[in-house]
Parts: sequence; structure tokens; C-alpha cells
Amino acid sequence: MTGIEGLQPLLADAVITLAAPSQAWSASNGDMVAGTGIAGFYDGDRRILSALSVAVADTAVEPIAASTPSAGTAEFVALLRGLDDSGADPRLRLVRTRSVTPGRLEETLTLQSALAEPVDAVVTIGVATDLAAMHDVKAGIAGRVAAPVIAQDGEALVWSDDTTTARLVAPGAQLHISGAGAAEAVWRAAVPAHGTATLSVTVEVEAAGAVVLPPATPSPWTSLRLEAGDVRLQRWVSAAVGDLGALRMSTSTRPDAVFLAAGAPWFFTLFGRDSLWAARMLLPLGTDLARDTLRILADVQGRTSDPDTAEQPGKILHELRAEPLEIPAEGLVLPPLYYGTVDATALWICLLREAWEWGMADADVEALLPALESALAWLRDYGDSDGDGFLEYVDESGRGLANQGWKDSGDSIQWSDGHLADGPIALCEVQGYAYQAARGGADLLDGFGRPGGEEWRAWADRLKERFGPSFWVGDEDTGYPAVALDASKRPVDSLTSNIGHLLGTGILTPGQAAAVARHLSSDRLDSGYGLRTMSTDDAGYWPLSYHGGSVWAHDTGIAVLGLAREGFGEEATALMQGLLRAAEGFGYRMPELHSGDPATLTSAPIPYPAACRPQAWSAAAAIAVLSAALGLTPDRGARSVAAAPLPIALRQGVSVEGVRYGGRAFLVTTGGAGAAVTAVH
Repeated sequence: MTGIEGLQPLLADAVITLAAPSQAWSASNGDMVAGTGIAGFYDGDRRILSALSVAVADTAVEPIAASTPSAGTAEFVALLRGLDDSGADPRLRLVRTRSVTPGRLEETLTLQSALAEPVDAVVTIGVATDLAAMHDVKAGIAGRVAAPVIAQDGEALVWSDDTTTARLVAPGAQLHISGAGAAEAVWRAAVPAHGTATLSVTVEVEAAGAVVLPPATPSPWTSLRLEAGDVRLQRWVSAAVGDLGALRMSTSTRPDAVFLAAGAPWFFTLFGRDSLWAARMLLPLGTDLARDTLRILADVQGRTSDPDTAEQPGKILHELRAEPLEIPAEGLVLPPLYYGTVDATALWICLLREAWEWGMADADVEALLPALESALAWLRDYGDSDGDGFLEYVDESGRGLANQGWKDSGDSIQWSDGHLADGPIALCEVQGYAYQAARGGADLLDGFGRPGGEEWRAWADRLKERFGPSFWVGDEDTGYPAVALDASKRPVDSLTSNIGHLLGTGILTPGQAAAVARHLSSDRLDSGYGLRTMSTDDAGYWPLSYHGGSVWAHDTGIAVLGLAREGFGEEATALMQGLLRAAEGFGYRMPELHSGDPATLTSAPIPYPAACRPQAWSAAAAIAVLSAALGLTPDRGARSVAAAPLPIALRQGVSVEGVRYGGRAFLVTTGGAGAAVTAVH
């Protein structure tokens, strides 16, 4: 977890404890050491503690175990052999329990003794603070601003800046301010024979001007019950549900509505694309999250044209922050409300259509129809900026994102020989989203008696007619869709995972879908731990390239859903098995991405060392895999859920309670005899 100034901190070996908007990152021994990258306790976009360490006089604190029983708790166990007797068995240990809840960190130290005599121990917790901005931590330049002054206020320590106030309490300790931005809490603990002594420190935060808040309601997914013949699926879903609960947030303008923050540590806020995809994958667990996410994004839907923010009428937001986001190494300055995304608007429409199918109340859908009509108009009037029938993007400000699809790194859109494509860029998967959105939007307009349905079906049909001839590389049987069209409308010929997003949208012919399925299941794209973002045949491929060879769980999950829906069960199962191998390798907390190295050459997935974890759509991929395995679809007529399981789910058996249609819960079971869906309440 060491950091190098000017470089983004590595995260792979750090322990995280979280409850949005708060999170704590430490080494595996529990210590947060100042100057070591991500280490610290954060609330929103401020680092409240840059250091927190435990020392016991006259002995080393020797760590032997670390665990995270839940998203919000961690436990660290260490030996205190310098205070122990001379026997071979350790009889004195320190158990350190960390709990994070919104705006609060509690650290409890329990000294446990099996000795026949009492032990006196001087225990010190040292803390430091810099109140660094999260974007400075990410850029590796935190610590350049003077540390805040820590003051003693009775039995507490207090520090603050213009927006944030922190208060530390350590009952029974002597408090000392030990330097600029540093302090200590010291106890003289008496550990009785065959007994314990418990000490604690608590830090509470008050933040002014926050645009995102903790949710007002508890997680709705704690009642989900899953038993599976493949225990890996059971464990992954369990961990994912816990992480998703910890990523739930609200906005200051809609404190009663909940969305999923994109991920820890950098993205504890609303991201249009990420929040929409995560809500979409979670539809089989209920429509409340989808409804709230749709409402929150509709509140900030574009009203005017502004190149600096990329806002346009009808456009759906990319990200929301309290202040501008600066990324010095990339020359980016993103405004607090930033609309630089080409796909979120179509994805918003797709989520609204699918949420309606999954039982979202008609009144809630109808209230969003004006936003739907504006979003549809954006597809035609602004998304297709040059009138060629395809959606494309270009950064007009010169300070925003150069690439504005889900692969938004600067080098993500490459030709097969490795050179970068010139924009404006028309991404292949965005055309699929737009086609599905136009047809789904038409269905909604028809369903609620509003005009325009036939117009949008015709628009979608024209898009589909143009797509194959414009994007296809090679012949229909062995070829594949290009990742994008460049500024000259040439198909950018690298083979990428983007093609998996086209499955299930309806934009592909059956022959094209079969060709895509073959490519996705080839060892050029399938790493054995999930789907590579770029083929090993392409010159730009590198297994640790962010978007050019790595594996993203959500990306593979989308492909699994599409393959299953198009009838390619064997191919879906192969990718599903790869994700389960990866989940097992990461202790079932799937990171944002991991290396594209093949499973045939490694015994476990290789981490991408700066990957966020947990991340909403990576966690939600567990539900996507479960849904694909069970073949879950909504039955609007029966106001129920239908199941058409893949053969693997029939062979291994799955039982899940908590699948929902609207407000009704169901038990879905599979086995050799087939599938059964039973209403629970």
C-alpha cells in the first residue's frame, strides 16, 4: 500500500471498511500509515484521518490475521509476545475491531489474556490528519497543504476546515497533541488474569455542503437467501449484496431516494452510466432502486447547451460532485455537474422500459414520461450530431473526457495495429443501446397513450439497417462488429468486449449474434477469469491495460446476460464459470477490474493494482450471473417472474428467495426436474 508521489495509489493489498459516504483504508495489520497512498479514514471527498496506528509499550504488535466480516467491519488480530510468558503458546493477544458507519469510525481494542497473572499495558493510538481532497490523494499529491490545527475541547480533539469538522473521543485516555495535525490517545490498561480489557476511539464527522448523503433507509437486500450447488455463486452473491448495501447513497436534493455510488475509494457519488447499469442488473431484486435512480437523474437532466459541462437538452448526467474534479496528470477539469457521456441517456431509457416490465408502478413510470420524451429527442437531435444516423461523441471543451463511453480512458479506442482512432467516435455498443432505447421508448409511449411510438420504431429500424453494413469487419460468418466508427466513418477494426453489449439489444441479426458469440467464447477474448476488454491478437493488447486487455466483471456480466437471452447457453456458462473463478480468487469481493492473463497460466487472477473495490457494477454482476443462470424474466401479465434455467443451474441446483416482481417476493428453485417459482408474499 506504499505510495509514490505523483502516481495514483495502489489498492490491491489494502483493507477497506465502508458505509457510504465514509470509508477506511488500512494495511493488513490495521494501521493507517501517513504517506502510504490510500491509507486513511474518509468522509465524502475529504480525508479525515491520514494516519491511525496502535502501539503497546515494551512489545511489538505482531499481526497474525485480518478479516472483513461485513462491508462495514474489519477485525485484526495481533500477538503481544513481549508482555507474554515464556511458554510456546501465545497467551496474550490484541483484537482490533473497526466499524464504519456514515460519518463515523469506531476502533475498539480488546486485550485478551490467558495468563495466570494480570498484565499492565500502556497502549497508544496515534492519529494524524491532513483533510486532503480525495482528488489530490488519487493524483498522489496529497500533503502539499499545511495540516489543520488539532485543538482539545474538553475530553475530545477537534479539527476542521471550511466544510468539514471532525471530533475524536477516546474514553479513559490521556489526549496529547503531538505535532502539526497529529495527536495521541494513551491508556494504562490493566488486563486481569484470564480476562480482557477494552479500549476505544471514535471519530465523528460533520460535513457542510455535501451533494450526496447517506441513505435514510436500510438496505432492502438483507433478506435475500440463496443456496447453490456451486458454493462460489452463493458466496459471491452474499458478499456482493453486502457491498451493494454499503454503496447506497442519496442526494441532498432527494434525500428520500437511493442510488448506488459507483465505487470506492474514488467514486462515492452519482455516476449516470454506472448507477444505471447497476440498477438494471438488480431489477430481479426489486424496482425501488431503479425508480429512485431514474428520478434522481431526471432531476438533473440537461436543459440547455453548454460545451464546458457537455450539457445538452434531454441528456443524462455523467457525474455529480460538490466541487470541480481536477486530474492534473491527464489535464482534466470536470465541473461539478458533468454530462460528458454518450451512453447514459439511452441507458436511462432502457432502465425505465425494463423497470416497467419488472413491475414498477404505472404512476411512477408515467411521472417520468416527459423526461423520457426529452431523452428520446436527445438521441436524434444531439446524440447524432452530424445526422449520419449514429450516436457519436467529441469533447468540445478540451478539458473533459476524450472518450465518453464506458471505456473512457484516453487510449481505449484503438485500431488493431495499436494507433488511436480520431474522433468524433461512434461506439458500436452505443448504437445497440440506442436501438433498444428507441424501441423500448416507443413501447412506453404506446402503453401510456402518448404519440410518437411509430416514429421511434421507424428511427430504430433505420439505425439497424445501417449498423451491419457500417460496423461489420469481415464477412458475416467469421467477422465481428468494429469497436467504433472514426471521424471518417471507417470501422475501427480492433476486436473488443464491446461487442458483447450488442447481444440482447435487438440490433444484430441472428447470424451476426452467432458470430459475436463465437468471438466472445474464443481464447482471444475469454481469459478463463472473464472477458478481456481487447483481443490478444490486437497490437494494443496488454493484460494490465485499463481498457485494452484487462477483465471487468460488469462487462463480462453484460455479455453473459446477452448470450443467455440470445440462446447461447453454453457460451454464457463458460464466461460465468470464469467470473466465479475470479470471484473465488478475490475472496468474493470482486474488484473494478483485474488482469487479462489467462487462467491456464495462473493459479489465481492477477489484480489490477489500482482497481476500485467494491464497485457497484462489479458487485451487481453477481446478480446478473444469478439471473442469467436462472433465466429470470418478468411476466407482466401474471405479475410474476418466469424462470428458464441454463443446464448448469438444473444440474447443480439453485434456490433463491427474494426475487421480486414489483412488490411481490418469490422463491425460485431449480433442479433436475426443472424450475419452480413460488410466491412468498
